[in-house]
Amino acid sequence: MYYNGRRRGQEGVGAIIDFLLANARLVIGVGGAAILGIATLAVKRLIERAGRTAEESKPITDSWEELGLVSSSPKLLKKGIEGVVMKKIAAATKKADLSQPVPPAHELEIRPAERVCVPPSAVAARVCVTLQERLQQYYSTRVCVCRDAASRAQRRALEIGTEVHAFLRGKHTLMPLGELRLAGSLLDDLQVIEPDHTCLLVHLQVEESLWSVVRGEDTFLSHPQLFLIRRENLEYFPRGRSYWDHFLVGGYLSARLVAETLAKSVTEAMNWPSLTGTLECEVRPVLGGDGIKLEVCPSDGYQGDEEEERMFVRVLPTVRLGEESVCARPRPPCEHAWFHSLYPKEAGLLASLDQSDGGVRRKCLKTMKAICRTNPALRRLSGRHLSNLLLHLSDKEADWSEEALSGRFQQAIEELIGYLELGRLPSYFTPAVNLLQEFSEDDIDEMGFMLYCAVSQPEILLI
Repeated sequence: MYYNGRRRGQEGVGAIIDFLLANARLVIGVGGAAILGIATLAVKRLIERAGRTAEESKPITDSWEELGLVSSSPKLLKKGIEGVVMKKIAAATKKADLSQPVPPAHELEIRPAERVCVPPSAVAARVCVTLQERLQQYYSTRVCVCRDAASRAQRRALEIGTEVHAFLRGKHTLMPLGELRLAGSLLDDLQVIEPDHTCLLVHLQVEESLWSVVRGEDTFLSHPQLFLIRRENLEYFPRGRSYWDHFLVGGYLSARLVAETLAKSVTEAMNWPSLTGTLECEVRPVLGGDGIKLEVCPSDGYQGDEEEERMFVRVLPTVRLGEESVCARPRPPCEHAWFHSLYPKEAGLLASLDQSDGGVRRKCLKTMKAICRTNPALRRLSGRHLSNLLLHLSDKEADWSEEALSGRFQQAIEELIGYLELGRLPSYFTPAVNLLQEFSEDDIDEMGFMLYCAVSQPEILLI
């Protein structure tokens, strides 16, 4: 131990801390070492504060919230090393000569709204920017998509869809194809940062007297969003009466066969150089997917005044029988099943709730989508997860006014942490579906750690 003036005991504690950090990765892993680093930062600040004299003390806000993160991190709880970290912190603190008492408990609690003070360069007065103002600035400068750019992307997607639709009608003259329409977040004004993807739905005309929809819950699939389309009345109307009998597998219409047939026709037989010259943009298929996916880029000879962006267009075959609408998106565990998307219901409910009370649910959703898209640790979270998160939160909170944006934003982060700790985020319309089931334990730990850090300092997500 070395003692140096007023910083008495500083070198000894520093040696302990350096030893802990040097061996933390070997003992408790990368995630545990990150949590230990946060706890160490809090101890260092405590020691620095204790060593200050009254003249040196300034009205600053210490981040005591980091101590709360150590006791509530799911990674520490799972590995059972919470006690180890806290014992090391306590031992290091006892050896320090602390001349100041420990702050009371109410100072250690996480405050719902912190002000980020920006020190002025030339004036004496300090200008404080609230989290509410930071969110408003982030939304206007980083989140919103230019309306002109969104309109150009919609128009370009419809032009490409029209060409693909006409080609499929000419290639498969007997295939009963219905209308083609635009769908997805670009149409619903829920796309963020830039309009770089959209979806086109091609309706397949299926005879309701010969086909019926079977819910996945009533089959071996046991999945509420997977449906089977069953061929009916084979004893009276044998195979061949319907065009779609060509795609039967075990008495059911195969989503994989339909998607592969259409994708193969578009990918191999369509004249892409001619389409590029007609639309004045380069269009090419994306190979290796499970359906029709096209990449649209500005052509080299484009001379227009409007700036063109790269965009991806997905074309999905869709069947509507009765009140159910399903699309061909082959996925495990059964690639022949049809997928029932809940996006139209989720987006429609958010829009109707905002319209009824003038709320900012959609604004909060778009802000969180932009954050997750630009943050590597949160990139796995999609609009599907965030929409259901905010719908669940809307059932608990009634105030969604513009003034409550920062509060609802922070509350959404805390709610998401709670769902990650449980490892389960139920779908709003089908609670049996766990939206976090697709994530591994490491993915959940990485997202949870980033969100834990944002509890005390939400501004780190707006960088």
